[in-house]
Amino acid sequence: MQHDKILILDFGSQVTQLIARRVRDAHVLSEVHPCDVSDEWVRAYAADGSLKGVILSGSHASVYEDTTDKAPQAVFDLGVPVLGICYGMQTMAHQLGGKVESGHKREFGAAAVRARGHTALLKDIADFTTPEGHGMLDVWMSHGDKVTELPPGFKLMATTDSCPIAGMADEARKFYAVQFHPEVTHTKQGDAILRRFVLDICAAKPDWVMRDHIAEAVALIREQVGDEEVILGLSGGVDSSVAAALIHRAIGDQLTCVFVDHGLLRLNEGDLVMEMFEGKLKAKVIRVDASELFLGKLAGVSDPEAKRKIIGGEFVTVFKQEAAKLKAGDGGHKGATFLAQGTIYPDVIESGGAKSKKAVTIKSHHNVGGLPEQLGLKLLEPLRDLFKDEVRELGVALGLPPEMVYRHPFPGPGLGVRILGEVKKEYADLLRRADDIFIQELRNFIDPATGKSWYDLTSQAFTVFLPVKSVGVMGDGRTYDYVVALRAVQTSDFMTADWAELPYALLKKVSGRIINEVRGINRVTYDVSSKPPATIEWE
Repeated sequence: MQHDKILILDFGSQVTQLIARRVRDAHVLSEVHPCDVSDEWVRAYAADGSLKGVILSGSHASVYEDTTDKAPQAVFDLGVPVLGICYGMQTMAHQLGGKVESGHKREFGAAAVRARGHTALLKDIADFTTPEGHGMLDVWMSHGDKVTELPPGFKLMATTDSCPIAGMADEARKFYAVQFHPEVTHTKQGDAILRRFVLDICAAKPDWVMRDHIAEAVALIREQVGDEEVILGLSGGVDSSVAAALIHRAIGDQLTCVFVDHGLLRLNEGDLVMEMFEGKLKAKVIRVDASELFLGKLAGVSDPEAKRKIIGGEFVTVFKQEAAKLKAGDGGHKGATFLAQGTIYPDVIESGGAKSKKAVTIKSHHNVGGLPEQLGLKLLEPLRDLFKDEVRELGVALGLPPEMVYRHPFPGPGLGVRILGEVKKEYADLLRRADDIFIQELRNFIDPATGKSWYDLTSQAFTVFLPVKSVGVMGDGRTYDYVVALRAVQTSDFMTADWAELPYALLKKVSGRIINEVRGINRVTYDVSSKPPATIEWE
């Protein structure tokens, strides 16, 4: 099926992904590509007629510097609507004959924007109206430079006290630009503005829907795999679980999952994974209990990065051993030729950004490249076009239980980075039980104002094991036992996060249960650090 799509050109903003996610929230396919693609590439991308509009992202750069990237000229010659955001507005102005200068007063944070000119983009969209009848928008600004002279054909669309040109429009060509960031949640009408651009101005069809995506994805997997066999490393996390369910839907017994239990999973997680995939989905799963191997390698190691490398390295080693058996056709298999991975779209975008060096800070991802070459297998990545929220929607549509699909994020090294310092089996066993109690009570405790559980009201919650002991009293006796910290945060994008203001009654219940039920822990603390300056995980 050919979907209408929006092209997002990334100039290195750390929130470019949010633009794509907001567009997809409107059920329109959006794709992110580096800003330095050629004119030929842009014309080829638009050749099939599916491209309905282009969005130019923000950046940390200044457009008037000779070394700074500009938008491909073809973008402005295609005849499709274009929206510039922050730097995207500045490069649009600069390239089309306007003027951009360094601002004397920078704007970082909340701002009130006055809409002007009744343009198609902002018409009837406002947060409040002034006594004079001016429509106002509460937005998020993040810029030092600003447009000081409109390009020919453009009119003023928005202003702030410190930025006289905060928005501009050439409605004859359907070119629009805003200095603020509609993609972030701090801009209250951001969704409305982006939907107006995508659905009304670009007239893109809202046909990007996950329940309909299953049939397309299944057909693509069958076409790619044919009658060959596939291996998948099943971690129990959302991405690998949804990938496994989707591939199994497509090719059934041609898929074999390898589940490596490194001894650092949550309570009963290994059994739950086997029950779901082997029991309910009837998928072929090889469970490898490698807990002694992993814990042995981690003995005496306390540095967080060293622990991550050991856990990641050993996982690859164990998986390669099992994959080699399947590749050779052991156990009745005719020999696997594909490796399936749960790579998702942010991995692809960020790895591409690392190569192009457009963003200031970029993560590297283990899912993109490397292992298939080591194993001599072809790569199958059925989720590589999807964001995390889309992966979750797809999982539910495939029949996976919502409590599995909508679980809070869990790090790849598992409890290895939630046990501070050296990892020991004793610590892992205590932490598993304490964490399970915390999650149980978050699910049980309903917020009367929303009717939702506190598990659903938090974005990520977990327990951290602290390698210190404290004095306590139980009954008439003195105890000298371990300490755990509870961590719960609320966030929309995991780039920033606030600690969750959990009810005291909930914290009291969790603390009481952990101290009474988990022998070896006699003190519970709550982490009230936000990100930044703290990170969400402790290691």
